[in-house]
This record gives sequence, C-alpha cells and structure tokens, in this order.
Amino acid sequence: MKIKKYAFTIISGLAFSGLLATTAIADTVRLKFAGTFPAKHFGHEIIENMVQEIEDAGVGLKVKYFPASQLGSGEELIEDAIRGNIDMVHAFVYAQADPRLEILNLPGLVTTFAEMEAMYGDPSSNLNVLMKEILADLGLVFLNITPEGLIGVVAEKKPNDHAGLDDKGMNIRVWSSEVAKKTTESLGYRTTTMNWAEVLPALQSGVIDGAICCTPEWAYTTFAVAGIGKYYIPVNTAVEASSIYASQKSWDKLNQAQRDVIVGASAKAAATITEKSHARADSFISQMIESGYEILDYTPEQRATMVAHIKANVWPDLAEVVGQETMDRLLAE
Repeated sequence: MKIKKYAFTIISGLAFSGLLATTAIADTVRLKFAGTFPAKHFGHEIIENMVQEIEDAGVGLKVKYFPASQLGSGEELIEDAIRGNIDMVHAFVYAQADPRLEILNLPGLVTTFAEMEAMYGDPSSNLNVLMKEILADLGLVFLNITPEGLIGVVAEKKPNDHAGLDDKGMNIRVWSSEVAKKTTESLGYRTTTMNWAEVLPALQSGVIDGAICCTPEWAYTTFAVAGIGKYYIPVNTAVEASSIYASQKSWDKLNQAQRDVIVGASAKAAATITEKSHARADSFISQMIESGYEILDYTPEQRATMVAHIKANVWPDLAEVVGQETMDRLLAE
C-alpha cells in the first residue's frame, strides 16, 4: 500500500544517524504522552507499541502513555501541549486553536478510502505540509495524521429523507468546527456543538437525536455495544483522523537521535492504524446490523448529488474561514 511505502521511506531515510550514536546517554528524558483512543480500540495497542519502540531504541527516552482521554479531550490536549504541560499528543486536532485547521474538516475532499490513504499518508501532500506549518505557528511539532476512515451519523431516530437535502427533523451533535456545522446543516440537520465526552450521555438522555462523529468501528464500539442508537447513516462527509504531535517546548529539549526515533515510530504507527482500519470497516457495519442497527446508505447518484451540493454551498464559506491562499494550496493537487 502507498501509505506503508511512505512510512518506511521516512524510517529508512533517517539512516539511523542518531540511533547509532556511541555517546552514552547521561540522563533519561521522561515524556508525558496523552491520547484519546479507548483501551478497546484497535489503535490503542498500536500506540502502545509505538511507545515501546521509542523506549527500546536506547536513546534515553521513557514515555508514560495516558490513553482514553485521561488527561483531557482533544480540545484540552492541544492547549496543554502548546503550554508544554504535555509533551506528546495523539488526538483529533480541533480548529479552535487556529481557523486554518478547518482544512481537516473540508467535506468532500476525499470520498473513498484510496483517496484518503493517498492524501493523508503522503508526507509531501499539500494537507500534511500545511498541517506542519500551522502547528509550528502554534508552538507544536506535527508528526503524522492517523486517518481511520470516513464518518457517519449515529441516530436514535430515523431522519426524514436521509439521503436528501431537506429538513431531517433531527437535532444532532457536531464537533467544534464551523465548517462541520455548516456542512451538517446544509444536509438538513439542526445541530448542537458538543465535546466528545458529552455525546454519549446526551444521546442516551434524549438531549440530542444523534451525532455526526464516527467511523463504523467507533459507532459500534462506543454506541452499539452500549445499546444506544438505532441508525447509522454513512454520510462520509469528513475523515475521522487523529494527529500525532509534540510540544515544541518539549521537542527543543531532545537531541537529534531522540527526535529521529520518535519520527520513525510515529510514522510506523500511523501507517499501521490506517492499513488496519480499512480492513476492519466492513466487519463493523455487519456487527452494527447484528446488534439491531439499520444502515441508511446512499446510492452512488445520491452521494454524487450530496457532494456537489457541499462543494457549491460549503466550500466558498471555508475559503473565508481558512483564507483563500490556504484553500488554494490545499486544493492544488
């Protein structure tokens, strides 16, 4: 797969320049690494393996990993990393820190897994280059995006005309993104902006009718296994993608050998998560159906109509949010 090729190119390109250093490491650097994957998520083990690989490299690094949002949500973690309170993060990057980060929420940018893999997995893609620049401006070191797939809507009630563009008769949760909000509302949903940690109880109590949030795996492991939700609508308007990044303050304290190890290990983890997520998606659709969910899918014609509508009605607004220059650079490829 392309993404594997890119990952191994990064790793081999390091040439082990720092890893083969013969100078003894005088002091061990201890890093606090915060993540949002729950323990049952398949990516949890991959990130744990990344941590182990970093520690086993023999360059004087010890990493304490805090999964399952133990240290906060994605919104909170980016702020803590900017301040240097957390050294490394693996979480969704929300745009409250910089409106240009809305490029991660551009709906219809990719519509298939192959397109997602090529754009997100290539370090030289316009998306990855822009992410590196934007996070650097925030005082962060961008390492990798870990895309897991395209997202859908989990719902307790059946929307009116799920594949159409008219009013759905539903209020659903949307994450803190103006673009995501506009996109979702353009499809006929009413929206409530809500942090991820609040979604499950809000859906369970009826405060919201649904949530746009999840790949099939997240939908099954978070909602279906808890007996919450009845419908899944694979709108595929955005990519579920967390990012691995580091605090610049922490990065400046590392030597080159230590940085090289982290770069290589994170590239390997990102490639593995993406590769495995592709193979798992269909199985979780089946498991949702077995749990009692109804899948409300689109025909190819309905999906094409939806994407064309989004590009005509949402993309111009995004250019105003992120800046025309950023938008042009993103879409140039």
